[in-house]
Amino acid sequence: MAVRFGRPRSVLGMRSVAGQVFLLQVVIVVLLVAAAMTALVLESRDASEREARNRSVAVAQTLANSPGMQEALASDDPTAQLQPRAEGAREGSDVDFVVVLAPDGTRYTHPIKDRIGKKFVGDLDRARAGETHTEKITGTIGPLVQAVVPVMDDRGRVVGMVSAGITIKRVSGVVEEQLPLLFGSAVAVLLLATGGTALVTNRLRRQTHGLGPIEMTRMYEHHDAVLHSVREGVLIVSDEGRLLLANDEARRLLDLPPDFDGTPVSRLGLEPGIATLLGSGRVASDEVLPVGGRMLAVNQRKTEAADGPAGTVTTLRDSTELRALTGRADIARERLELLFDASTEIGTTLDVGRTCEEFAEFAATRFADLVTVDLIEAVLRGEEPAGAAYDPQMRRTAIRGSLDEGGDAGVDGWQGVHAGGYPLGSLIRFLPTTPMGAGLSEGKAVLEADLRSFGGWHEQSPERARELVERGAHSMIAVPLRARGVILGVAMLWRGGDSAPFEPDDLSPAEELAARATVAIDNARRYSREHTMAVTLQRSLLPRGLPEQNALDAAYRYRPAQASQGGLGGVGGDWFDIIPLPGARVALVVGDVVGHGLHAAATMGRLRTAVHNFSSLDLPPDELLWHLDELVTRIDLAESDDGTGLRSGGTDSGPDAAVTGATCIYAIYDPVTRRCTMARAGHHQPAILRPDGTAEFAEVPGGPPLGLGGMPFETLELDLPVGSTLVLYTDGLVEERRRDIDEGLDKLRETLAGHPDRTPEGICESLLGALLPVRPKDDVALLVGRTKALDSDRVASWEVPSDPSEVARVRSEAVRKLAEWGLEEEAFVTELILSELVTNSIRYAAGPVGVRLIRDRQLICEVSDDSSTSPHLRQAAMTDEGGRGLFLVAQLAERWGTRYTEAGKVIWTEQPLPGN
Repeated sequence: MAVRFGRPRSVLGMRSVAGQVFLLQVVIVVLLVAAAMTALVLESRDASEREARNRSVAVAQTLANSPGMQEALASDDPTAQLQPRAEGAREGSDVDFVVVLAPDGTRYTHPIKDRIGKKFVGDLDRARAGETHTEKITGTIGPLVQAVVPVMDDRGRVVGMVSAGITIKRVSGVVEEQLPLLFGSAVAVLLLATGGTALVTNRLRRQTHGLGPIEMTRMYEHHDAVLHSVREGVLIVSDEGRLLLANDEARRLLDLPPDFDGTPVSRLGLEPGIATLLGSGRVASDEVLPVGGRMLAVNQRKTEAADGPAGTVTTLRDSTELRALTGRADIARERLELLFDASTEIGTTLDVGRTCEEFAEFAATRFADLVTVDLIEAVLRGEEPAGAAYDPQMRRTAIRGSLDEGGDAGVDGWQGVHAGGYPLGSLIRFLPTTPMGAGLSEGKAVLEADLRSFGGWHEQSPERARELVERGAHSMIAVPLRARGVILGVAMLWRGGDSAPFEPDDLSPAEELAARATVAIDNARRYSREHTMAVTLQRSLLPRGLPEQNALDAAYRYRPAQASQGGLGGVGGDWFDIIPLPGARVALVVGDVVGHGLHAAATMGRLRTAVHNFSSLDLPPDELLWHLDELVTRIDLAESDDGTGLRSGGTDSGPDAAVTGATCIYAIYDPVTRRCTMARAGHHQPAILRPDGTAEFAEVPGGPPLGLGGMPFETLELDLPVGSTLVLYTDGLVEERRRDIDEGLDKLRETLAGHPDRTPEGICESLLGALLPVRPKDDVALLVGRTKALDSDRVASWEVPSDPSEVARVRSEAVRKLAEWGLEEEAFVTELILSELVTNSIRYAAGPVGVRLIRDRQLICEVSDDSSTSPHLRQAAMTDEGGRGLFLVAQLAERWGTRYTEAGKVIWTEQPLPGN
């Protein structure tokens, strides 16, 4: 029951829209059910054949696509696996037969087993081509329909087929048997449809509130009045592009003709933008389009999305004032994007000049036509500008862009087309009387909106100013580069040609752009200062040349890491040394301290000094590395607060990191015996190039890196023929991020092999060229030494029995040998030295004494014995009978000392030779 104006009304009273709809729907449902039943009876026979086709195809496809079908067809006995499945499918689907076939038509299965293995009767060509097909045939069991479905593998090849068939009689019988059920279903459908109609009618009654046709008309009139009174345009366009409805606001905004109803949108004379949108039917959200001097915000949606007829509904809103506000917001957004992009593109390196170039390139591309950057010279040197006042004298550091149309954005665009400006690298002094000079002194940006008025800016250089204007410059902004209250320089931004002149609103983004660049420039300046200090320290700690010695022909190379690769680039902990030792021997050292920067350089200097000190004691390589390891351990403990090797507040990778991790290799070569003794602490194996051109790595026993402590070091002794080349290097030569360490070592060996005629200098160049990238990420120290030998006629040796009477014989033989060498002037001193040293050895040692004279750059006297007691120099008292011999030796010889061997010790002296 519905209530209208206080009177109850029946839904079936047929006077409401709901009642009329209910009666109409019931009649339609009855007619449809009756027609359907009639058609079902008439078409039952045709449906029987279709049912046969559908069922046979369904059964065949189901079995063909069942899991394991491909594996069963590929098995050794497909029939054993497929016969049960085929029979099960036949019995479960109520078809007459289900047969699995080979690609050639041979049956794998059949309800009658004696027909298995025989050829299938029917058309198989389409199935072999990968298609499913059905055919109607008359077989032994009567007219039937059979379907053949291919079985394909993963590559799309037909590996078998499945055929299913059913007689038409069986299907017809099934349909006839189901007719009562179908009639019952029709009755049920009629009842359900009637009930559904009642529900729909009830819903319609609730939605229309029981209104009749007249009342519905009245409601539409009210709705139409409201639609045309709103201040937002509404359009409805059909799916054919015809305008069906437009309210008064839409007519006003689009200036539509009065007879628009049903007119295609393309013929309404609308502006292209709105006409294209209305005709396209696409969805739009708040798109702003210009129409007749207005900016309209347009929204468009499809009507069928709301269960309406096909077409679109469009709303129009006049947003001219809102667009102006949006324009200002867009400008702000663009400026924010400009500053964000500047922060990512400016300051990518820690180089002052390159940072200025990046700023000039960015500003000339995104903000101005021509950009110049001038810096105070102290900033270019990495120094701190003095005080807050600026230095009016600056160096032009970067120029980018051009005032001419299509000009190159590089330096050539300025120097070639615009030669009247200050060239790159020129020194400029800004006059304090000009607006630019005054702005710099106050640290404020200066805007010259009209350069052609020559309002004082031209006084800096009138001739250049005229040429700038002739070239097309019309506006300029000069921005001081100020960091921490100190003026570092000035950036000048110019516009010319057709570009819009600078306005006061451009001052703010120009200042912020310059501020970001200034921070990057100041960071680069401070880095340059620290880098210069670190490089100076490192260069003072590395060898500045090779010492004079006759044991080796040597060459070296040191390559710092590039600054952009992290740390302080160019300042690392790699070092090398060649140290002359007594007895014409020489020590070769290469070491590596992990990390870069001042700490690594300082640590390298300490280790290098320690190696020099330990080598002066003439220690064997393994013992020297042991002492160096102890020293590193003590350094780490001394510089830590808790004894762990890490400083308080620091980490093991920071600038205060411990030394642990340093590596070193130490080798001693004796040109007399041609023997080389080596030991290493965590370092790479040295390479040896033999005189025959073969290259190999010396199997020096590995030791732990310095600072770990507790592990002994072992030595390797090699006899090196004359002309052999010893190559010592740090890991930066063979290790590279994109290359495995073994590949680097193999390449080093390949580069060395086959070129024994190369000089040490040539070997250094070839190794660096073959192994180092353009921008190495780690320091490289390389030391190459080619062995030489002292001729036998420059060495004399004697074995002296433990008898004091033998001292005189040794002296006379030594004097005779010196005469052969033409060193008669050294005979007297040599006699005294040998007499004292041999006498002491005979007195204090038990076994025989060895004497050796070596003529090298100095005259070397060596006395060896089996005692491990070293003589000590002391000041003898007036009453002492002895104790003055060693003091005399120290006064006569240039240097003297003691080194220990496995058999005892050797006391040596060196005397300068004439001409050396």
